[in-house]
Amino acid sequence: MAKFYPELSDALQQFIEKQHIFFTATAPIAGRINLSPKGINSFRVLNHQTVAYLDLTGSGNETSAHLLENGRMTIMFCSFEGKPVILRLYGTGFVIRPCDEKWDALYPCFESVPGARQIVLLQIESVSTSCGSGVPLYEFVGDRETLINWAEKKGKAGLEKYWKDNNQVSIDGLPSHSLI
Repeated sequence: MAKFYPELSDALQQFIEKQHIFFTATAPIAGRINLSPKGINSFRVLNHQTVAYLDLTGSGNETSAHLLENGRMTIMFCSFEGKPVILRLYGTGFVIRPCDEKWDALYPCFESVPGARQIVLLQIESVSTSCGSGVPLYEFVGDRETLINWAEKKGKAGLEKYWKDNNQVSIDGLPSHSLI
């Protein structure tokens, strides 16, 4: 049975720190729902009601477009080892770009990673846990280096061109207000 909380307890924060993958979900008012897996040690708990992740360059920029339109976001963690747990964070998301005032305060919370394009901040409105007994057991082997290697090879100018060519609008045509 699901349990709801108004914020992240210390125990739930410790659970998050042990996870190697999380999932983000956003949706426009009309259009496709976006559900994305994330990793590469990019998630941080800032306090009991605020979390953030360093968003790396990807094929699209759906999260940014959806958050600009309506702000709704869910982040999910599930244990693949040990005790079965599913943790969902519900709230309002915001995109912080390198040109934004908050960037300089937030970016030092993360390891510098090639391809970083923005920080996604979630103001938590509620937290839920459920059993996760149907989630299979998996063993973490390591992070993939493919995305980081791709970004390094592109370089700053190549990434900026990629953002301009591929990250300006969502697949449903919503503006993402990407970096360029």
